[in-house]
Amino acid sequence: MNGCSVVRKSSAALLGAALCSGACGAGAEPDRVTTASDLVLYGRVWTGDSAKPWAQAVAVSGDTILAVGDSATIARTQDSGTRIIANGKAMVLPGFMDAHVHLLSSGFQIARVNLRDADSPRDFVRRLKEHAATVPHGQWITGGDWDHERWPGATLPNRSWIDSITPNNPVFVNRLDGHMSLANSAALRLAGIGRETPDVPGGTIVRDPRSREPTGVLKDNAREAVDRAIPGPSAAEDDSALVRAMRWAVARGVTAVGTMSNDPGKVAVAESWRELAALKRAHDKGSMLIRVSAYVSLDAWRAMADTFRLRGPGDNWLRTAGVKGFVDGSLGSSTALFYEPYNDAPETSGLFVTPEDSLRAWIAGADSAGLQVVVHSIGERANGVLLDIYDSVAKAHGVRDRRFRIEHAQHLRKRDIARLGKSGVIASAQPYHVIDDGRWAEKRVGPARIKTTHPYRSLLDNGAHLAFGSDWTVAPLDPILGIYAAVTRRTLDDKNPEGWLPEQKISVEQALRAYTVTNAYGVFAESSRGKLAPGYLADLVLLDRNLTSIPPGKINQAQVRATVVGGKVVFQKE
Repeated sequence: MNGCSVVRKSSAALLGAALCSGACGAGAEPDRVTTASDLVLYGRVWTGDSAKPWAQAVAVSGDTILAVGDSATIARTQDSGTRIIANGKAMVLPGFMDAHVHLLSSGFQIARVNLRDADSPRDFVRRLKEHAATVPHGQWITGGDWDHERWPGATLPNRSWIDSITPNNPVFVNRLDGHMSLANSAALRLAGIGRETPDVPGGTIVRDPRSREPTGVLKDNAREAVDRAIPGPSAAEDDSALVRAMRWAVARGVTAVGTMSNDPGKVAVAESWRELAALKRAHDKGSMLIRVSAYVSLDAWRAMADTFRLRGPGDNWLRTAGVKGFVDGSLGSSTALFYEPYNDAPETSGLFVTPEDSLRAWIAGADSAGLQVVVHSIGERANGVLLDIYDSVAKAHGVRDRRFRIEHAQHLRKRDIARLGKSGVIASAQPYHVIDDGRWAEKRVGPARIKTTHPYRSLLDNGAHLAFGSDWTVAPLDPILGIYAAVTRRTLDDKNPEGWLPEQKISVEQALRAYTVTNAYGVFAESSRGKLAPGYLADLVLLDRNLTSIPPGKINQAQVRATVVGGKVVFQKE
């Protein structure tokens, strides 16, 4: 059977006991299964266990995997109530985990103006004009996710482009990396930003070189003034956005995510707690579709520590035990922090979004409180500084299982690649950025520094923990595209058919492990998920083909047929 089909298996009598051979459990000893399965999945099963990576079927009882093994053995766990999903020769594998998303804000973005694939300033303006015609007077227009690198000349947008088409609505639309936004004149007025407004630490107000008037483009911390002016959504709106985001995730085979604070500062802290409140409401109602590890803003570590002491870290559905900080900005906004100036902007080498002394104090405080610390760091200097801080904090506080993470770890010196492997710090990377940034990244930092950008092969060769995610909505929430990117490194402009920096390609199975096994490790869940093995949580995804047996260039054509979370089929393609 080549398609994904669901049938009922009838039996004359209930199953008394089924003998599970050694192949039944990934790495398990022979055992006797005495419980009938509620769900059985057949296919080309990739278990995630390097000792026994392949099987033919998986049996599920309740929310837990009962057995993994050959078809004949697993068939003996079935009775008249067992639901069967047959996937032919296509893959069955552990549910994908995305280490780094912005869950609630992504749920809102699904319903907002989409500028991601606007391929020219004209297209950018047209889309905003069409969207503005549907929005009530006075309502803010947000979202966007534009990318000026798609446009001829990579010209930054200007408020003059959109003031005349949005006379009745303040506008604040983000660049896709979330580190640069465009405000129209109405939004700047409401935020109190004008010609005399000074730049803030860790942020830049882009100005006309002659008049010194703000162009409307705000980078990193300069964005907060507008963020403060935007009315917050209601709890009901938050709940609806969360549902949209979770449904979007399971349709792409994602069964667990790490959701991250968007920015430093008071607005981001408030957004973090709003998101956590919405997640808790969903958890209390039993309406969670995916498992979530939530990370609030690092500067709120004391409040998170209090929450952790009062409520504990949570459970398998909602874990609230971490904080997320920022060292620098982004490469696309020229605010990622390097040791040397940018090639195409020699007046800057990037910036500290968070002052270094604050980073040291907050990371030390959070670690002393037992919180997991994860920090956004993109440029070479940012990563070097962060590794120094992690090292000094670990030495000061002594040995414990802290699992520090670097979110992005995008540009690394060779010495820091080796340090990552030795230190045990997790590199939490987003492979889609490889094929997106690879179109233009070299003009930013030149041919020498580019050699160690997104260095996945080198990280693995040095023994580093490599976890994958998307940074949704900065990049699409689609692990299949991420696997394609990590394996092929073919840029989106098709100018690198053999791969951009091809020496950093990794194998399909290494990419799968980064989306499953290592992601589970990254949230202290390696004993309960990330693998298909008896006793593990029954989180699985079924694809329409075997990613390990097709040409790498066709991986991005694969689709999700079904997603199972906690033993329940939460998505099935018609």
